[in-house]
Amino acid sequence: MPQRPKPATQPPLPLDCPLESVLALLAGAWTVQILWFLRAGPRRFGDLRRDLKKVSTKVLTNRLRVMEEHGMLERTVIQSNPPQVEYSLTPLSRELEPILDCMESVGRRLPR
Repeated sequence: MPQRPKPATQPPLPLDCPLESVLALLAGAWTVQILWFLRAGPRRFGDLRRDLKKVSTKVLTNRLRVMEEHGMLERTVIQSNPPQVEYSLTPLSRELEPILDCMESVGRRLPR
């Protein structure tokens, strides 16, 4: 019986691997969905809450804060009565749009 070739071994990821950072951020609850909805333009908190039907207010608030801290979202306070908060993508998070497009394309071809 012929022997199968051994798969090429990959070197371990360096401790400061940028891939690990972006994967950790994207793996956070609701992160990809938030990016998806904000691609169309700025959204208020209440709009995102309705878009993400199953997310709690607390979880959404925490996730938006984390994404803002990482430079993925811009938070704008709109002076009105009562004040409103609007979220939008930053140039950094816009760089992920081709990845979201690819995910959508694959998702459409997966069995449901």
